[in-house]
Amino acid sequence: MKSPDTLLDTTARKVLRRLVPFLVLCYATSYLNRVNIGFAKLDMLGDLSFSETVFGLGAGLFFVGYFLFEVPSNMLLHRFGANRWIARIMISWGVLSAGFAFVDSAQWFYVLRFLLGIAEAGFYPGVIFYLSYWVPSAYRGRAIALMMSAIPLSAIVGNPLSGWIMDGMQDVAGLEGWKWMFILEAVPAVLMGVAVLFYLDNSIAAAKWLSQSEKTALEAEMARERATQMRGVEDGLSAFKDPRIWLMSLIYFCFVMGQYGLTFWMPTLIKAVGVTGNLKIGALSAVPFIVTLIAMNLLGRSADRRRERRWHLIAPALVGAVGFSLVPIVPGIGLAIVALSLAAGGAISCAPLFWSLPTAFVSGVAAAVGIAVINSVGNLAGFAAPYMIGVITDATGSAEFGMYVIGGGLVVGALGVWLTSARMVNR
Repeated sequence: MKSPDTLLDTTARKVLRRLVPFLVLCYATSYLNRVNIGFAKLDMLGDLSFSETVFGLGAGLFFVGYFLFEVPSNMLLHRFGANRWIARIMISWGVLSAGFAFVDSAQWFYVLRFLLGIAEAGFYPGVIFYLSYWVPSAYRGRAIALMMSAIPLSAIVGNPLSGWIMDGMQDVAGLEGWKWMFILEAVPAVLMGVAVLFYLDNSIAAAKWLSQSEKTALEAEMARERATQMRGVEDGLSAFKDPRIWLMSLIYFCFVMGQYGLTFWMPTLIKAVGVTGNLKIGALSAVPFIVTLIAMNLLGRSADRRRERRWHLIAPALVGAVGFSLVPIVPGIGLAIVALSLAAGGAISCAPLFWSLPTAFVSGVAAAVGIAVINSVGNLAGFAAPYMIGVITDATGSAEFGMYVIGGGLVVGALGVWLTSARMVNR
C-alpha cells in the first residue's frame, strides 16, 4: 500500500503527463496565430502599402479586444466548463486568423486584429485557472513553465515554417505567400479546438484516467491548499479592490512589454542586420527561442525545488533588460543573436514564473476573475509595445529607443517583484 504522500506525488506526475503536453500544443497554436503577423510583416507591408505605425497599431489592437473581453470570458469558462469554452475560443480564433489572407486595407486589418483579440480572450488565463484546480502548488511552477514552453516552441517551429510557406507558396493559386501562411497556420487551431471537447475533463471526479484512490488523494490536497490560501480576495467583485491584484497587473504589464516587443519585431530586427530570405530569417529567429525554452524550464524546476519565486523572477527580468539594451548597439548577426537570446531568454522566462505569484493567494471564483484581471491589464502592454515601436521607427527610422524603453520596463517589473512579500508567494 502506497503512503498518501507517494500516491499524491505519483498522481500529480500523472496529471502533468496527461494535461501539460496537450495544453502545450493548444497554447503553441494560440501563440503562433497571435504573432505570425510579425512574419507576414516582412512582405505584407509592401504589398498593402502599410507604414510601421499602421502595423504597430494593428498588431496592438488584438490586445484591446483581449482586454475588454477577457474577464467576461473567464467567468463564462468558470460557469460552462473548460472543455466547451476553450474549444469555442480555439475554433473562433482559427477562423478569424485565416481571414487575414483577405485583408486589403488598414481598416480591415484593424478590425480583424480587434476581433481576433475578442475571440482569444480568456484562453490563457482560463488554462492557468484550469491548472490551479488540477496541479498541486508544489508542481505548479514546472507545470506552467512546461505549458509556456509553447511560446518558444511555437517560434522554433513556427518561424522557419512561416518563412518556408511565404517563400514556397508565393503565387500559388494567385495568392501571395503571406496569405497562404495565414490560411495554413489557422487549420491546427480549428482541429485542436475540436479535440479539446473530447480530451479535457471539467473536474477531477470526471477523469476516467485516474483511479478512485488517485482522485481522492488529489481532491484532498487541492481542498487543503484552498483552505490555507490567504482569504484577502474572497469573491469576484473584491478581486478588483485588492491592491495585490493591481501590483501583479503592473508587474505582468512590464514583462509582457518585453515578450511582445520582441516577438512582433524579431524578424524585422534580424532582417535589419543584413539577413535576406524569409526562410533564413525564420531559422535564425528560432535561435533565441531555443535559449528561452531551456532557460524557462530550468528556472521553473529550480523555483519549485527551492520553493523560491521572487529571485527566480528578478534575475531573468534583469538579464532581459540587459539584452534589450544591447540589441541596438551590437554589430553583426552573431552578436545580434546573442543579444536577442538574452532578451528573449530573460523576458519570456518571466511569464511562467510570474503566475506562481497570484495563484498563491487567490482561489475559487476570485482566481478566475483575479487571474483574468491581471492577464488582461498586463496584456495591454501587447498594444503599447508594438504601437510604440512602430511610431518610433517611423519617426526616427530605427527601433533603438523602443528597445531601451522595453528594457527599462523589465527593470520596473523586477522592482515590483522585489516589493512583493516573500511569505505570500514562496510556497
